[in-house]
Amino acid sequence: MTNVFFQKYRLWLLLAVSALTRLLIAAFTELGNDEVYYINYALYPDLSHFDHPPMTGWIIQLFSLNLLFESEGFIRLGAVVLGTLNTWLIYLIGRQLRDELTGWYAALLYTASFYCFIIAGTFMMPDAPQTFFWLLTLLMVLKAVKAGPESSGSGNYLLLAGLAGGLALLSKYTSVFLFTGAGLYFLIFDRKWLGKWQVYAAGILSLLLFTPVIIWNIRYDFVSFTFHSDRVEVVKTILRPDLFAAELGGQVFYNNPFVFTLVMAGLIAFLRGRLADNKHELRLLISTALPVILLFLGFSLFRRTLPHWTGPAYMTLIPLAALFIRVNTEKGMAGRWTTPMIRNAMLFLVIVVSAALIQINLGWFLNKGIDRTTGKRLGIKDITLDLYGWEQLHQQFTGIYRQDTASGRMPKDAVIISQRWFPAANLDYYVARPMGLKLLTLAESERTHKYAWITQFRGGFIPGMDAYYFSSSYDFSDPKGHYSDLFKEIGQPDTIPVYRNDKLVMYHYVWRLK
Repeated sequence: MTNVFFQKYRLWLLLAVSALTRLLIAAFTELGNDEVYYINYALYPDLSHFDHPPMTGWIIQLFSLNLLFESEGFIRLGAVVLGTLNTWLIYLIGRQLRDELTGWYAALLYTASFYCFIIAGTFMMPDAPQTFFWLLTLLMVLKAVKAGPESSGSGNYLLLAGLAGGLALLSKYTSVFLFTGAGLYFLIFDRKWLGKWQVYAAGILSLLLFTPVIIWNIRYDFVSFTFHSDRVEVVKTILRPDLFAAELGGQVFYNNPFVFTLVMAGLIAFLRGRLADNKHELRLLISTALPVILLFLGFSLFRRTLPHWTGPAYMTLIPLAALFIRVNTEKGMAGRWTTPMIRNAMLFLVIVVSAALIQINLGWFLNKGIDRTTGKRLGIKDITLDLYGWEQLHQQFTGIYRQDTASGRMPKDAVIISQRWFPAANLDYYVARPMGLKLLTLAESERTHKYAWITQFRGGFIPGMDAYYFSSSYDFSDPKGHYSDLFKEIGQPDTIPVYRNDKLVMYHYVWRLK
C-alpha cells in the first residue's frame, strides 16, 4: 500500500522536497558576485543589457514584486520556482520518450545535477529562465516530431516551440543552439519538415521576440555581441591541454559524475543501436546537445571557457540517460523507485552541497584564516568567501560612516567608487543602497559592464566629490593605482575584519578619497 502511494505521488514529493531545499539555501546564503550584479537588470530595466538579454531582470522583478522585497530569498525565488517547473518539464520529456518511469528517472537525474539543482535552480542567473524555456521548446518540438510532419497538430507544436525559443533567446544568447539543433535534425534526418510553413513561421516568431535585443545592440554598436565574442579569451599558445582538461573536468563535476556517466552510457548505447525505439526523438536531442558540447570542448583546446556554458546541453541528454536506465532495468527493477547509479548520484549531490554550505558558513575544510599582520591568507584560496561576510562589512562600515559624517571628516553625500563590476555590485547591494549612498564606477565599460550606464543614470562623477573605495585581502587593489590623478588626498585605509566561526578569514580595506 505504501509503495503504491509513493509511486502515485513520488513526483510531487520530489518537487516539494527539492523546492523547499533550494528555497532554504536561497534564503540563508548571501548572494554571489553575478547575482548581485543581475539585480541591476531589475533596478534599471532596458531592452537589453551589456552582458545578457533582459529576461533575468524581468524574472527578478516578477518574483520580488518589482524589488518590493529585496532579501536573498526573494531575489532567488524566480530561480527556485523555475527550477521546480524544470523538474516537471524534464519528467514530461522523459515520459514522451517512453513512459512515466522514464520520466521519473529523468526527474531524479535532473535533480542530481549540480548545474540544474544549484546554478540554474537556486542561484538567480540567466541560466534559470534559459533552462525553463529551453526545456519547454524541446518538449514542443519533441511532440511535433513524435506526431510526424504529416500530422495537422504538429504545426501548432512548432509554433509554440517558436514562442518558447524566442523567450529562451531573451534569457541567454546560447539558446541559439536550440535552433541549430532543430535545423540539423530537419536537414539531416527528416527533410519532410522543411516543407511545413510552421517551421519558418516559428523561426520568424522567435526572431520577432528577440527584436528588442537587436535594437538595443544597434543603438550601442553591438557592444553585447562584441563582449561575448571577446569573452572566449584567446591565449597565445595554440593548444592548451590544461584548459581542455579543466573544461572537461568542470563539465563532469557540474553535471554530477554519476549523471555524466549515465549520459555518456546512453549516448553510446544509442550510437550502437541499442535504443531502437524513439529514434527520431533521440536524434533531435542529440542534434541539439552534442554540437554544443563538442564546440566548447574544441574551444577549450586553445581558449578559456566556463563549464556551465554546456549545462543546457547535458540537461538535454538527461532524458536519453533516463531511457537508457529504463531499458536496462526493465525486467528486474521496474518496480523500484530508483537504481544504484541514481542513488549514488543523489547521495553525491547531498554530500557535496552539504559540504559546500558548511564551508560557506563555518569554513571547516579549506580556509585556515589570514595572517593578522600581512592580511595574506593561510592555506589555499577559499572561493566560498565570495558568498560570505558582506553583512559584516555593512554593519562595520555603517559605524565608520557615521563617525566620519558626525566629525566632518567626510560629507554625507560622499559616494562609493569602484573600478570593476565586482565587487561593485556586492558593495551596491549590501552596503551602498541600504545606507542611501550612491555607488559609481570609474573605468572603461569592459571592466564595469552595465555600471557604465548606471553611473551616468546616477548623475555621474562630478569633480569635487569625496568618495570611499573598498578592497579586500582576497582581491586587493590600491586606489592610488587607479585614481591618484582624480583626488588630492588618498589616505591610509581603515581595516574591517571578517570572522567566520570565530576565525579571522578576511580584511576589508576602506579608503577615504578627498
